[in-house]
Amino acid sequence: MSVVVGYSPSAQGDAALAAAAREAKRGGDTLVVASHAYHDPEAGRAVADAARVGAAIDALGIAEPPQVEVRTGEDLDVGDFLLQVVHEAGARMIVIGLRRKSRIGKLNLGASARRVVLESPCPVLAVKHADAIAA
Repeated sequence: MSVVVGYSPSAQGDAALAAAAREAKRGGDTLVVASHAYHDPEAGRAVADAARVGAAIDALGIAEPPQVEVRTGEDLDVGDFLLQVVHEAGARMIVIGLRRKSRIGKLNLGASARRVVLESPCPVLAVKHADAIAA
């Protein structure tokens, strides 16, 4: 079995990665990191490769982290890419990060997150980063 996490280097991505790594370790599952293209202010369009994902997992400080597999995608919509990885990996769970929204925006998930929640064949864990929890 596996736990899939949607990841890009951001507060939301790091929160999702941490939650997914804990869940994968707890269940003895492989952690499948689905890294989609994102906009880096300095480099432009980028994808977190295995080295960047490995550094992010190391930064979590988890003793004996789970086995990790990184899949990257640039061509598909984020929602399509995450759902494709979930199906290919036979995931038992997908973890996604959410960003803080305004009072009105809280009524509405982002389009990709909404699609994953509604179309995923497995449970979806949506997490927000620590700063959003504290606010």
